Amino acid sequence: MSDIVLDFEQPIAELEKKIESLRNSSENGGVDFSGEIEDLENKKEQLKLQIYQNLDSWQRVQLARHPRRPYTEDYIKIIFEDFIELHGDRCYGDDNAITAGIATIDSSPVVVIGHQKGRNLQENIDHNFGMAHPEGYRKALRVMKLAEKFNRPIITFIDTAGAYPGIAAEERGQAEAIARSLREMSALTVPVISVIIGEGGSGGALGIGIANKVLILENSYYSVISPEGCAAILFRDAARSKDAAEALKITAKDLLNLKVVDEIIKEPVGGAHVDPVATAMNIKTALNAYISKLSKMSETAIADDRYEKFRNMGVFEGGGAKQSKPKAKAAAKTSKKK
Repeated sequence: MSDIVLDFEQPIAELEKKIESLRNSSENGGVDFSGEIEDLENKKEQLKLQIYQNLDSWQRVQLARHPRRPYTEDYIKIIFEDFIELHGDRCYGDDNAITAGIATIDSSPVVVIGHQKGRNLQENIDHNFGMAHPEGYRKALRVMKLAEKFNRPIITFIDTAGAYPGIAAEERGQAEAIARSLREMSALTVPVISVIIGEGGSGGALGIGIANKVLILENSYYSVISPEGCAAILFRDAARSKDAAEALKITAKDLLNLKVVDEIIKEPVGGAHVDPVATAMNIKTALNAYISKLSKMSETAIADDRYEKFRNMGVFEGGGAKQSKPKAKAAAKTSKKK
């Protein structure tokens, strides 16, 4: 288990300590505890399955934010070959919160873009905790346009608490940069596949998430607002984050049921950080399948498919009655003219 133990993982950690203690006693004291160790190992595996298969929404949010969870650059190293990073937005500067470049996946050329966080304080400062500035989204869009020019599928990895809300970002046009990205991505003529690998926070996530297929790792989340922010607004109590997480319907299963995402990618028991390579291989399998399928579509069909995907989200009640009125008025005007 990771050196960082979440609250709901404490029972597992306690069993692991007992197992380690018995192993030490067996090695140093010359007493055979192999039977007891085997029983505890079996009990631990059963407990892990019981806990991780029944996580609530807030617990999955905690796993999505786990400090040991793989980030974009970790997956790039495992999934892709020949990655060459591209820098700068050709307008203001570079943004380390967004990693972007060209690569191949099983010899097929693609473009890869994703949010990048840090492992320690200095790295998080360098990457601004994965919260992009306007130049980050402009860089991403510049690389997407290159992908379109050279007919390369686009892969994006989403993992951010949200776009950076600072004054400097607003001064440089944060809202405009994200809005432009949404508009331009919707019309791209090459396949776009997005994978939510951790946090999917608000417009910061959507800024690189207008895709033909949106995939999500089992313990990731995707939401218009963080549970803490929602709790502060709705309940006026940030401590009620757990209640907010449940109400927001932000887990992978909820999002699949709501047709916001297209597929859930399995993680190892315990989370992606337990076995990053296995998680990466699961992502790679899904990416290859969708790249193969989407690449057979025409440019117009690809753009139309993406547009319809987002237009068809949500349920509208009473829409039929409201839509019939303009038609009736139009018919009346035509009748009067005759």
